[in-house]
Amino acid sequence: MQYYPSEDRYRDKMKYRRCGKSGILLPEISLGLWHNFGGVDPYEGSKAKILYAFDNGITHFDLANNYGPPYGSAEETFGRIIKNELYPYRDELLISTKAGHDMWKGPYGEWGSRKHLFASINQSLQRMNLEYVDIFYSHRYDPDTPLEETMQALSDIVKAGKALYVGISKYPYDVAEKAYKILKENKTPCLILQGRFNILEESPLNNGVLSGCEKNGVGFIAFSPLAQGLLSDRYLNGIPNDSRIARGGYLKKETLTEKQISIIKSLNQLAIDRGESLAQMAINWLLGHHSVTSVLIGASSVEQLKINLATLNRPPLSDQEKQLIQNILTSI
Repeated sequence: MQYYPSEDRYRDKMKYRRCGKSGILLPEISLGLWHNFGGVDPYEGSKAKILYAFDNGITHFDLANNYGPPYGSAEETFGRIIKNELYPYRDELLISTKAGHDMWKGPYGEWGSRKHLFASINQSLQRMNLEYVDIFYSHRYDPDTPLEETMQALSDIVKAGKALYVGISKYPYDVAEKAYKILKENKTPCLILQGRFNILEESPLNNGVLSGCEKNGVGFIAFSPLAQGLLSDRYLNGIPNDSRIARGGYLKKETLTEKQISIIKSLNQLAIDRGESLAQMAINWLLGHHSVTSVLIGASSVEQLKINLATLNRPPLSDQEKQLIQNILTSI
């Protein structure tokens, strides 16, 4: 059956924010395909989530070469959906991918060399059935490759028509400042920086990254807004058998200390007092920072996506509530 998107997808369902000083608007909530869209996940479920997102005004879909598992399979899943359902709407979509983390064997399969970045963008375009991506990121800073080489490769990828904009991910403040300068000199200014940011991980506020983005006219997109599920109801009563901690993934059991549980429970009570879920309050908290262009969420189900999108209809946190959150973080 042919897919037709909702006629109301841009009508009061999503708000959009300008990305730095560019002409690009990003949805306040974007969808990331790090987990739950790989080859191990049911295709129909992945398709349902992506189409539901688009039907509700999410235009930005964020990928990377090694998202899966297995590596590359999230791009393959997305490429199949592009080919079968979303290709007529390509010009309504803003698609990003990245390179820099471990992807294939050998000395050219990761990091920031020109060799790796060009090989990776070519592979990604093939997997996603695309002629270009909208944003191509250096996924992490490579301390052993000259920054000039990495930034020149990003610039040349844009000039080759394989990407429209460039971004950097997880770059420390001082390196990001140098990257902005090189990219500007190359006539391909940095569009956006992607960084880990949530109530439990406030480092972008304190290490200069957010203020650096604002100063340089660069957008900021926050990933891990729920701290890998810690800022949800998943761990309020222990570790579920099907959780990321139980599966031994990126989130480790040692993370969930008694202090952390106390903080999460106190935050959850504040969210209940506001009439929303902890996850919704966590997203709301991020959107309260004017330097944040978009919040990058994952989704294990359409229902979870629906709940997180409902955040956009919630009142913003008051100054008093923001202070209560800070008190919880520092007093336990």
